[in-house]
Amino acid sequence: MKKAFGVLVAAAALAGFSFNAQAQDNIPEDMKALMTKYTCIACHRPDVKLVGPAYKDVAKKKYTNDQIVALIYEPKPSNWPGYPPMAPMKQVPKEDALKLAKWINSLGGGKKK
Repeated sequence: MKKAFGVLVAAAALAGFSFNAQAQDNIPEDMKALMTKYTCIACHRPDVKLVGPAYKDVAKKKYTNDQIVALIYEPKPSNWPGYPPMAPMKQVPKEDALKLAKWINSLGGGKKK
């Protein structure tokens, strides 16, 4: 019984790791580097809700790139009820924040200014 439980736990851990790796596979390398550098990847994924909303859900809100940049620096928890508040990420240079915002908006299928 203990052996079966151990195998089950190991399988669950492996599945979780595999899911995490697959969830990051659809992120372009340049965006993955920025998301890792600024710890975005700890709470967000393109298609999956984690601690924060999936980036595709952010794109559905139709924020402009500048609005996303502003929300990176000064998050508004009222925009995302049901999620824990995001910490302000003021350490992200505007140029990098804008790159992230453009990529996030590209997930919505439309162009944002």
